[in-house]
Amino acid sequence: MSSKATLSASFRDPSGFLFRREGVLYRQVNQKYQPDYDQLMHSGLYQKLVNAGLLIPHTEVDIQAEQPEIAYRVLRPEVVPFISYPYEWSFGQLKDAAMATLAIARQALDFGMLLKDASAYNIQYHLGKPVLIDTLSFEVYQEGRPWVAYRQFCQHFLAPLALMAFNDVRLNQLLRIYIDGVPLDLASKLLPGKTRLNFGLASHIHMHANAQKRYADQAVDKSAVPQRMAKISLLGLLDNLESTVRGLSWTPEGTEWADYYDATNYTREAFEEKKALVLAYIQRVRPAQVWDLGANNGEFSRLATTKGINTVAFDIDPSAVEKNYRAVKANGEQKMLPLVLDLTNPSPSLGWENRERQSLAERGPVDLALALALVHHLAISNNVPLDRLAAAFAALGRWLVIEFVPKEDSQVQRLLATREDIFPTYTLDGFEEAFSHSFDIVEKAQINGSKRTLFLMKAKED
Repeated sequence: MSSKATLSASFRDPSGFLFRREGVLYRQVNQKYQPDYDQLMHSGLYQKLVNAGLLIPHTEVDIQAEQPEIAYRVLRPEVVPFISYPYEWSFGQLKDAAMATLAIARQALDFGMLLKDASAYNIQYHLGKPVLIDTLSFEVYQEGRPWVAYRQFCQHFLAPLALMAFNDVRLNQLLRIYIDGVPLDLASKLLPGKTRLNFGLASHIHMHANAQKRYADQAVDKSAVPQRMAKISLLGLLDNLESTVRGLSWTPEGTEWADYYDATNYTREAFEEKKALVLAYIQRVRPAQVWDLGANNGEFSRLATTKGINTVAFDIDPSAVEKNYRAVKANGEQKMLPLVLDLTNPSPSLGWENRERQSLAERGPVDLALALALVHHLAISNNVPLDRLAAAFAALGRWLVIEFVPKEDSQVQRLLATREDIFPTYTLDGFEEAFSHSFDIVEKAQINGSKRTLFLMKAKED
């Protein structure tokens, strides 16, 4: 029997579950999982993976379990500051998560264990790198046992990566529709014919999909893997999956927004003044976490990360997010998390009872949200009224740094060039009036050398 403290994202696993008590996150390990948990901890696998940054560390705690009648241990895992989902990742993030999953599976075999779950939702980005957060994803390896997570890996990682690489990077959004991974028959139909000449994709997607269809009516699914598999064959399977994933690539193009700062209408002096103002507002608020809601390549997000603040850098453009992620990797940054997000259609609540995966709003509110060079796109390009923007931002952040870009600005003029101006209230006074219902305006400053105004606001309490 579950309790209100049990997290809805972990209710499916009979081995244990997550729960919160007085704001602290815990994991209950059930008695059923005792042999596997003991093997994980005593074999050296746990420490090996933690030392490699591939598994979230935990401490065993002596507290009352949430369901004591079936409990074996209670763990307190290290907390990941922001939970993201694979449909919010860039191509590079999904690929690195896939490679991390395969590395974990291989290391598990070296310690007499098998990775029994290959769900992309078990991977999170922490300190700039992909890490497994589900301590209960392992089982004691039995000779001849196949990799039971093979099909899951193909659906959660390989299929979407192949579709992103060979079709369109935006097809990662299929993971929002298919929460248990992209069906292989669908991926097989969508992929171009030339992928059948790629041995890895032919084997793990096209032939795999055909086998699933052939055995669909049988009680035992024989499509996933052979019923018995020697360890050397299992290692060969992991090797082939690794080489197939490594061979997939996607190069972010220089899109309109990915190259925004190369074509900005700011003077260098105005741009630097804007950065100084944003930094001053950040230091005034002293947030524990920042969400940059239109981060582009992370230029302004890094004003927070360089101060040691965990920052989620959202942007609608997959190319901008990919470039940001590549910079994170190249620089070894630990406080930055770039993610793909369309604010006009943000990540919703998904899964069983719409509670397994949280919406963006449910993961907030954050201490401080940044909305820089963003309002005109939402208000003019997407016809979102200013008061609705204000209410939405107030739900996402306790504090807000926001930039108003007036109609006289060249960027707004470009947006209005091909459409009728139906926005009579889109003025500085109209902006302040609309936002004053949801926020207290704490400070504002015109950015010298531009027509733009920067505001620091605090959300009104209910």
